Amino acid sequence: MKTFRLILFLICMTSGLCCVHAQEIKCTVTINSDQIEGSNKSVFNTLKQSIEEFVNNTKWTDLTFQERERIECNIMLIVKAVQDDMFVCDFICQSRRPVYGTSYSTPLLNFQDNTFCFRYQEYDRLDNQQHTFTTNLTALLAYYCNLIIGYDMDSFARLGGTPYFQICENIVTAAQSASMDEAETKGWKAFDSNRNRYAIINNLMDEVFKPYREYLYEYHRLGLDEMINNVANARARIANGITILKEANRARRATYIVNLFLDAKSDELVNIFAGGTPDEKKKVYDDALKELNQAISNVTTTRTKLKELQDKCRTAYLDYNDTLNIAIQEAERR
Repeated sequence: MKTFRLILFLICMTSGLCCVHAQEIKCTVTINSDQIEGSNKSVFNTLKQSIEEFVNNTKWTDLTFQERERIECNIMLIVKAVQDDMFVCDFICQSRRPVYGTSYSTPLLNFQDNTFCFRYQEYDRLDNQQHTFTTNLTALLAYYCNLIIGYDMDSFARLGGTPYFQICENIVTAAQSASMDEAETKGWKAFDSNRNRYAIINNLMDEVFKPYREYLYEYHRLGLDEMINNVANARARIANGITILKEANRARRATYIVNLFLDAKSDELVNIFAGGTPDEKKKVYDDALKELNQAISNVTTTRTKLKELQDKCRTAYLDYNDTLNIAIQEAERR
């Protein structure tokens, strides 16, 4: 049986290599199995190959992407336990998109899912069937791929990610009614946590947070992408919209999507407003982010980032992100 699965796996991998198209996602996958004892690590290598094949070679949209337009991201699975064919992992994902006219790439997502559990046997073939729940692993990967694409699309067009967030919503609904082990159900359940997969997509599809999603467009397309043309105007765009985060958090306290934004953007905001006006710094650091820091004080990671952000803004010795700083200086010289 294992030999048969190996043959199917090799056919799948070979066919994928023979018809390489510029699909939407360009992902680097890492599997960390240091916590797992034993010398046979081959299953982790094939798992890595299977995930890379699934993520990078699946056609996720009806759009045509050039190679240079593919969405770059990194995925890491930290394997915490394996029992028979059940894997218990932490899932870490980072995605980014280029800033127009520069060599800088801005982070879009930077998050960790601690309830990433699935069944997998070596050489299992992963198939994407959009309207059918097959396995929890393919559902998890399809959910996050569509989430990554949705965030990317929102950064280029107002509410451009809606079709992909709707797919995420459908995946959550299918997973909630699917027959699977109790461990695999974690992260899909409504109201089980305000930081799980259900909570993320519920926030994104809620009309209350529509301004937040529109701000993703303002921040990236009318802010960062315009830095090369007019730094002051672009920075003002970003500053004027930052209060939307505060309003979103007031609508739903400790909103997870606000946390996700700050986890991805805190260092970048420091760099952007290092050269801002006193009014901009007050609006961003003291008014909006101070309130957010107090409101989501129960979220340790975000609280730490916000405190660092406020501390940095009060010192004259800010560490610039080299590529962003160079891009801004080039834009100012123009």
